[in-house]
Amino acid sequence: MTARRGTRAWGAAVLCSLALAGCSAQGGADEGRASDAKPAADRAAARQEPTTKPAPDPAALKNVRVNVADGRTVGVGMPISLTFDRPVPEAERAAVERRLKVTTDPGVTGSWSWVKDRNLHDGQRVDYRPREPWKPGTKVTVRAGSRTTRTFEVGRSLVATVDVRTHTMKVVKDGRTREVKVTAGAPGMDTWNGTMVVLDKQSRVLMDSRTVGYGKAYKDYYNYAVHLTTSGTYLHENPNANATAGESNVTHGCIGLATDGTARRFYEEVIPGDIVRVVGSKETVAPGNGYGDWNVDWKQWLAGSALN
Repeated sequence: MTARRGTRAWGAAVLCSLALAGCSAQGGADEGRASDAKPAADRAAARQEPTTKPAPDPAALKNVRVNVADGRTVGVGMPISLTFDRPVPEAERAAVERRLKVTTDPGVTGSWSWVKDRNLHDGQRVDYRPREPWKPGTKVTVRAGSRTTRTFEVGRSLVATVDVRTHTMKVVKDGRTREVKVTAGAPGMDTWNGTMVVLDKQSRVLMDSRTVGYGKAYKDYYNYAVHLTTSGTYLHENPNANATAGESNVTHGCIGLATDGTARRFYEEVIPGDIVRVVGSKETVAPGNGYGDWNVDWKQWLAGSALN
């Protein structure tokens, strides 16, 4: 089953500004020579350096929203995603990026890239991700503008790979692997292919087929729902999986797990930012449908920055 759910984003706008302060030095050896002596007022004036006011933030950063809450622990796939009240014109995007800063420990190779969000206009979202998924334990600080800072940490690694052809999901958590039987989207209602990132999760979600274009096919509550896309893809408990998991694909696009505790176990161990990768399906999920950033190769990702 699928349901529509908007992605949350958090935020406000921050950066650091530098006030340039000069320093002056006095040489002790020549200080007593009459030829070098100057009136006290002149010496004081010489020591004063001009000050520079920090540049104002671009207007777009006034109410910027950051997707990761301060102090949160996230999975290795979580991008930093900033969204704006209004579209940022192309001519202004470089100025916005110059006021964004990401610092990490340990250091990473990463870049901002403008992403067309499924539910927003072009120019209302810019994401940052490293070239490869974050290393567990990485500490990240993002500054956007002159007032807001978000700091978060990357937790343990969990990557789940769903193969719709074999109806299985391989879960790799901190190097340990287990295999789970699943049922995915039926022919014509195929599950998105490619890499998705856990947006959030809820123990119980109302799913209504009318919100995703499937008429009155279903309207019911489903348990242990892990949210993967803003178009409504979930990985969740599905009673139909009791008979079909590992055998066939029967859902409307979601990934179904059995009610024997399988769904609950996966639900309890995942966190936002964990990676769920689907292989063997058809259409690849778009970058702006949730956090589909990892479906863009690095060269294309760099090209999406206004500074490149």
